Amino acid sequence: MKKKYEFKSIVAETLLIPLYMRAKESRRKDAILRDQQAEQLVESIDYDYSKFDGASLSAVGCVVRGLYFDNAIRRFIATHRNPVVVNVGCGLDTRYQRIEEHDKATFYEMDLPEVIDLRRELLPEPKGDRYIAGSLLETQWMDDLRETHPEGEFIIIIEGVLMYFYEKQVRQLLTRLADRFSGGEVWFDVCGPMLAKSKHIKPDSLRGHNAQIRSGLKDGHEVEIWEPRLQLIEQALYQKFFPKRWGFGGMLMGKFPGICKRFSSLLGYQIK
Repeated sequence: MKKKYEFKSIVAETLLIPLYMRAKESRRKDAILRDQQAEQLVESIDYDYSKFDGASLSAVGCVVRGLYFDNAIRRFIATHRNPVVVNVGCGLDTRYQRIEEHDKATFYEMDLPEVIDLRRELLPEPKGDRYIAGSLLETQWMDDLRETHPEGEFIIIIEGVLMYFYEKQVRQLLTRLADRFSGGEVWFDVCGPMLAKSKHIKPDSLRGHNAQIRSGLKDGHEVEIWEPRLQLIEQALYQKFFPKRWGFGGMLMGKFPGICKRFSSLLGYQIK
């Protein structure tokens, strides 16, 4: 039976966008990402998902992004002895369930209290995947993780989150992570300055939604200037993955990296 949920936070409600996109994708014969758990979750929540059906670019982008970060975690688990995976702003992500190697690492899911409450109800806490209620702007959860895993090697994923925060807040977060998790990695996605500076241009999944894009970044090396302890591993363009799925316009745009980066990109950093 479907159940209706009311979200206190506008940003928290956006967790339904990638969830729905993963569920839709999972039903395709040529799916980029299989996620049966997402299919089940969508069916259990009473919500008008039809508002996202016209968001064709976000539909591809969400699953490309999900697979990209899944693969970053798989590589990290394969190359580290004591991997700890932290999914910041987890929403109803099912990464732990998707990654077959999850038994070789310790996983954490962190999000606002109302989201973690929803998660506990819909996606009960697995033995190897622990839930943390808090804000990414706080430091207590970071200190607790560092204390719990003094020998841990951390990979921190911040997916679909940072664009809703101001640049000052993003810089502060990255510095705090660098203070505590040297030797680890942090991966996140960003909107480009084109979306951050315009009140009229939004990702197609947010059209008609009150959530605002508050920060944007074009050059991944800029973060190295903000925080020298972060060394860029890769800045990837969405359009380089599964190019045919982006349509003619997306394929054409993918031939111009500078233009792509003005809208969005995927970033990974090593923490020195």
